[in-house]
Amino acid sequence: MTRDAVFDLAVLGGGSAGFAAAIRGAELGARVALIEGGTLGGTCVNVGCVPSKTLIRAAEAHHRRTHHGFSGVAATDGGPDWAAVRAQKDELVDELRQAKYGDVLRAHDGIALLPQRATLTPGGAVALADGTEVTPDKIVITTGASPWAAPIPGLAQAGYLDSTSAMALERLPASLIVVGGSAVGLELAQMFARLGVAVTVLEALPRLVPAEDPDVGDALARYLEDEGLTIRAGVAIECVERHAGTYVVRGVDAGEPLDVRAEQLLVATGRRPNTQGLDLEAAGVTLGPRGEVLTNEYLQTDNPRVYAAGDVVGDPMFVYVAAHAGTLAAENALSGNRRRYDLTGLPRVTFTDPAVASVGVTEQQAAERGRPLVTTLPLEHVPRALAARDTRGFIKLVADPASRRLLGAHVLAAEAGETITEATLAVRLGLTIDDLTAAFHPYLTLAEGIKLAAQTFDKDVTMLSCCAA
Repeated sequence: MTRDAVFDLAVLGGGSAGFAAAIRGAELGARVALIEGGTLGGTCVNVGCVPSKTLIRAAEAHHRRTHHGFSGVAATDGGPDWAAVRAQKDELVDELRQAKYGDVLRAHDGIALLPQRATLTPGGAVALADGTEVTPDKIVITTGASPWAAPIPGLAQAGYLDSTSAMALERLPASLIVVGGSAVGLELAQMFARLGVAVTVLEALPRLVPAEDPDVGDALARYLEDEGLTIRAGVAIECVERHAGTYVVRGVDAGEPLDVRAEQLLVATGRRPNTQGLDLEAAGVTLGPRGEVLTNEYLQTDNPRVYAAGDVVGDPMFVYVAAHAGTLAAENALSGNRRRYDLTGLPRVTFTDPAVASVGVTEQQAAERGRPLVTTLPLEHVPRALAARDTRGFIKLVADPASRRLLGAHVLAAEAGETITEATLAVRLGLTIDDLTAAFHPYLTLAEGIKLAAQTFDKDVTMLSCCAA
């Protein structure tokens, strides 16, 4: 790149938000500089969604060999080949990184990849590591986030695994402590447990997945315990030690001393935005208490030339939110602030088994504004779950009593994430209980459970025949 290279838009970060911003910029006719000093693809394809979900599915396949509800189907046991599982995961990551990032980048002539670290200057330029400065008309920051560990005494000295290093272990440990009972911690905890690791989960708050409906967290804990995981919620961890290759976590659980030991320790207590070393505040970009870039409803920072999108702006840190926000930030930066960053009807999925999927408000949140209509349908009343011999979980719906509009949906079920889109559209578009019950739902699908749950507001579904309206 020459020193006089001119760009309309500079995007700092080559993950999902960055690629979405760069592609949208190119579609709008802008000359775009995509600046990434690390590995293309960001968290999701490299160390997040893709590798974790393929490992989770591999662990599920191994688990199902001996755990299913079908008579006449032999249950065969055997140890997993972790090296082969990990190698297949790495192969998939490499393939998708190339197909979805490398090949996509080459297909857009308007995007120039600058593979360097960068900082912002007080004068509004982007300073690259080689001393070159780029002075674009607008800038979008999409530098993502990284695993963060709670400040537990002794933790740094003892060392620990995070979600990235846990998935790259050379061998499976005999035992594992997981600190953190939200999505990432639980997904990896169950994955390792199903591959034969003795797992203990420690969560500081009173229940697992604390951001979800309390009934979901309580039930999920029971199902994980049924699989052999040790679950301890409401734990106050005081220190971490390591002696002769063994981790010791000490603290207090229900007023009693806590002493948990394992070969490995995984800390999954959240993520923090990657804003250090970018000199953002010197460029007039304000940061929040966790290092997140603060923006207005158009994803514009206090510096009107600078926008931000994706995990770097803080929660919610979902790849589909990042991609949406990257597109929106680029449009607003190049075309004026026309589109607001609206997260109404945002679905969430935790890929445990049973999985957790939710959208909208919980019963408790709705109750703060009045007395909502609430119904819970156990999966034993959903034909698909009966046919699959897996009735773990339930579907819980929350509705407004006056308008009967759906306000929230909370699903605990195998493949719950595949059911939540209907409820997401209902919450976002203001659909009612009657809209859900009037819609056709294919028989023997888990999605039919949404209709059945909606019917329970007015009917006893145990008294209906199959497919009854």
